[in-house]
Amino acid sequence: MFTSTHPRRVPDPDDPSTLMKEDGVAVCSQMWIENFREPDKTVTNLTNYLRRFELWVLAYQKVCADEMGAYMPRNAIQRSALEDLLALRNAVLDSRFKWGARLEFFIKSPKDKTEYESLSKRKIRAILTTTQPSPFQDQIVQEVLFMILEPIYEARFSQKSFAFRPGRNAHTVLRVVRRSFAGYLWYIKGDLSTILDGMKVGMVISALMRDVRDKKVIDLIKSALVTPVITTPHGEGEKKKKTKRKYQKKRVLAEDEPKPDPYWLDTFFGFAPEEAEKLPSWGHCGILSPLLSNVCVDELDRWMEDKIKEFYRPSKSDVIWNNSDGEAEQGNTSWPEFVPTSGPNKTRKIDYVRYGGHILIGIRGPRADAATLRKQLIEFCDQKYLLKLDNESLPIEHITKGIMFLDHVLCRRVVYPTLRYTATGGKIISEKGVGTLLSVTASLKQCIKQFRKLNFLKGDRDPDPQPCFRMFHATQAHTNQQMNKLLSTMVEWYRYADNRKKIVNFCSYIIRGSLAKLYAAKYKLRSRAKVYKIGARNLARPLKEKKGQSPEYHNLLRMGLVESIDGLMYTRMSLVPETDYSPFPNGWRPEHEKALLEYIRLDDPKILEEHRSGLGEQGLVSPQDYVSMLVWNYKRNAIGLDQLPATVSRGNNVESVESNPENDDEMNRAEGDREERCQAAQRYNDLCQRAGEEGSLPQESYNFALRGLEDTYGNCVNSEQDVMTAGTEDSLQQMEKLTARPVTPDGYFSPQQSMQGMVQLNLMAPTRDNYHGTQQTILGLVYRIIYRAFDFNNKEDCYAHVVKKM
Repeated sequence: MFTSTHPRRVPDPDDPSTLMKEDGVAVCSQMWIENFREPDKTVTNLTNYLRRFELWVLAYQKVCADEMGAYMPRNAIQRSALEDLLALRNAVLDSRFKWGARLEFFIKSPKDKTEYESLSKRKIRAILTTTQPSPFQDQIVQEVLFMILEPIYEARFSQKSFAFRPGRNAHTVLRVVRRSFAGYLWYIKGDLSTILDGMKVGMVISALMRDVRDKKVIDLIKSALVTPVITTPHGEGEKKKKTKRKYQKKRVLAEDEPKPDPYWLDTFFGFAPEEAEKLPSWGHCGILSPLLSNVCVDELDRWMEDKIKEFYRPSKSDVIWNNSDGEAEQGNTSWPEFVPTSGPNKTRKIDYVRYGGHILIGIRGPRADAATLRKQLIEFCDQKYLLKLDNESLPIEHITKGIMFLDHVLCRRVVYPTLRYTATGGKIISEKGVGTLLSVTASLKQCIKQFRKLNFLKGDRDPDPQPCFRMFHATQAHTNQQMNKLLSTMVEWYRYADNRKKIVNFCSYIIRGSLAKLYAAKYKLRSRAKVYKIGARNLARPLKEKKGQSPEYHNLLRMGLVESIDGLMYTRMSLVPETDYSPFPNGWRPEHEKALLEYIRLDDPKILEEHRSGLGEQGLVSPQDYVSMLVWNYKRNAIGLDQLPATVSRGNNVESVESNPENDDEMNRAEGDREERCQAAQRYNDLCQRAGEEGSLPQESYNFALRGLEDTYGNCVNSEQDVMTAGTEDSLQQMEKLTARPVTPDGYFSPQQSMQGMVQLNLMAPTRDNYHGTQQTILGLVYRIIYRAFDFNNKEDCYAHVVKKM
């Protein structure tokens, strides 16, 4: 027996890494599952999650990625950083942590090399009295609180809100409007963005305590809201004397220093619509501010959902929404179905969406209903948020005038389609019909306004492109590359606009004209026409003049001596992709929420029992039970023929067994070996049964079971003794197929793996690349096989398909 000569290493009890019992992503996954399983339950035990050191390490990794510009794996975190992180956690739990510290920190950023003890009084005074970025330790505490609170409120938020939430964006709002707002005539557009500027602390805390009753977390958020933020006094910068600007050498960024946003991305941020420009920032809450604003405004969403049910009055004479159940599918109201105009005998209904602090309400019915709803909305905002609104801030507009929302215009187009149908006697009749459809069109006026704000053009009626001098010192290849990225993002932004081709072609014209003027000034070509003559329409040819007898450009490019120049994209309208009219499902949910709900449904014992009963009714066997049955039959029926002269009949009935008294010792040894194999098979059988009950097995156990099954089959076939097995010929063929081609669970659906992927949507990209699920769910194999097997006509084909897939 091998014995190690080295003493066993005793773990250091003071090492903070010993506190990490699980993976931080797994802890987050469990929080999401618990909250989505019971979304209406009041949460009272958040301090336990606040103690989990795994969450603090995960928060440290995310904040470091933002600070350093690169992801830091957990094994790369130094022990000193873990000790400082543990001290920060203990300070938060002991109420010793203070928001907005300037000189005393529990933990500092890895790139912060400042020695605060040796700073002069002037520098200390400047740190204490001027605006400073949020401390590194504050960002870590904000990240931990965000990871704890986000799953709680995401399970409770209304489906009518779309801003500052994972899986929802402005495109989702536009698709919802196109899907559900085609039948409305009157619209109320409201701006409640003053709520995002800040609310009273008591109102925020009361909104939080509706669902969270943990004193530690509530006090921590309250102190973040109450603690004043130190900013530079107004006008202090103007008192300084203007000094003559001297030449400054360009600073080279360090490898670990985050790079600034590229020019194309900075330009695209300038195209943000009015509804998405404002990002809430409350006190020292940081990234918690958008979540807290959604928590507060969620009361308005719930109030509007009650009003939707209250205002719904169906009419039997209407072709849509004529059922008492307002959420039922009553005709397709989305484009390009024709929606009839409203009248006295039409259904009355309202709908509502909210993006940040901006709301859009659609009313199907008379204008009096819209006026009544506006009056009630003003009273609710005054009572709940102390927000004074008037009729001008909540205008009522008709669909024919066009409603601007997220830089898209919602309008109604009247069409006269030709309706052809077969009348009595087989006669084909053609009639002109009248219908309306909702148009979601990108606003050209807003696009010109944004370009003018970014100094790309001047003028309104006849916009004239202006040279983009910020790219003056860049090469032609780099400039074209930057503008192509900008055009690609513009194409994606206007993806769901009816006039996508027209608006993108206009953007391409402005950018191309701006670059042509830039190149004309840079290479002294005098006019845009000269630039287009040399560089072609898409500016793909080099514009720089070659001195001497230099080779042609394509020869230099082939030799790798010059950069390849990509031409500008979408220079012609035919190159712009079509509008995306893919259908938007009713009751849509983001992918991570669908994975959560499906996981919870499959994890329900009742659903599992229904699936098992369905297997029995269809005459199928689950993979767990089938593998267990195979192993058990192999182990139980492995009896030597030279010891047993009797025969075993077909099936599972054994007729007779006669032993030879001269070989009792050999029989006893063989019996002992057989009992040992049976005990091993029984242990594996119990393991398989537990897999059927719990729904998952570790991948190592599964692979070990398959290897054991192969070894057993090989021993039974290749041993000197013949093997007798009880069963039908079909069972033998199925077992040979199973052992000939082992099953691998890697290709099947795994609810647990998808569950971890859902949480990784909210984490950073490096986290998605470094954290993966370590368990493979066996139940996914059952469900995928059964779902596909139900398409067969009879049980025999279905059963054969199951065996083949195994």
